[in-house]
Amino acid sequence: MAKDKLARFAAIKTFPNVLEHHYQASFPMKGHWHRDFFKNDHPLVLELGCGKGEYSVGMARLFPEKNFLGLDIKGNRIFIGARQALKENLNNVGFLRTRIDFVESLFGPNEVDEIWLTFSDPQPQKPKKRLSSSLFINRYRTFLKPGGTIHMKTDNDLLFDFTMEEIELHGYTIIDYRPDLYATLNGAEDSVENTIFRIKTHYETLFHAKGHVIKYVSFKVH
Repeated sequence: MAKDKLARFAAIKTFPNVLEHHYQASFPMKGHWHRDFFKNDHPLVLELGCGKGEYSVGMARLFPEKNFLGLDIKGNRIFIGARQALKENLNNVGFLRTRIDFVESLFGPNEVDEIWLTFSDPQPQKPKKRLSSSLFINRYRTFLKPGGTIHMKTDNDLLFDFTMEEIELHGYTIIDYRPDLYATLNGAEDSVENTIFRIKTHYETLFHAKGHVIKYVSFKVH
C-alpha cells in the first residue's frame, strides 16, 4: 500500500491537470486560473475536500461550459479523479493538492463562482475548523463572486445542523434546503437537478448503503 501511495504521488506530479501548493504564501496561479490553467473565461466551481474527485469529474461531464477544480491534501485520492479526467479528455476539470486552510491564498477577488462542500470532515471537537464556519466563510468571501453559491452535501447531523445555525445567525440567503435529499428526487431521472444530485462520492455511496440520510443545502453569503 505504501508503494502504491508513493507511485501515485509521483504520478500526479506528471499530470497536466494537477497542481500542488504546500505553503500559505500566495500561489502564483492566484487570480489567473482562467487565463493560465483553464485557458477560458468560463465560471469556476470549487470542490473543497474533493477526495477521489467523483463530484468534480461528474460535474465536469455534465457542464462543459464550466470549469471545476477539486482541492484535497490526499494526493493518492486526487490521483484517481485526475487520472479519470485525463482518460476522458475532460479539459474543464483540474485538481490542486493543498490544505484548505490556505484557500484564500489560492484565488483572487471575484475569481470563483461556486463552492461545493461534499461530505466534509464534521470536526466534532473543533467547530471553527468546519468548512461552513464563519472562519472559512470569511475566507471564501475574499474570492467568491457577489451572489456566488455555496453548496453543502453531507450525511452528518452535527455538521448539517451547525451549518443551518450559521446560516440563520449570519443572515445568509438559503437557495435550496433538503434535509432528506433522495426523498425529494421524484422528478424526471434525466433532469439537470436530479442528475447533479445523483452524482455520488465514494463515501456517500457507503453511507447511503448503510441507510444514512443524505442532506443538502445551498446558500449565498453577502
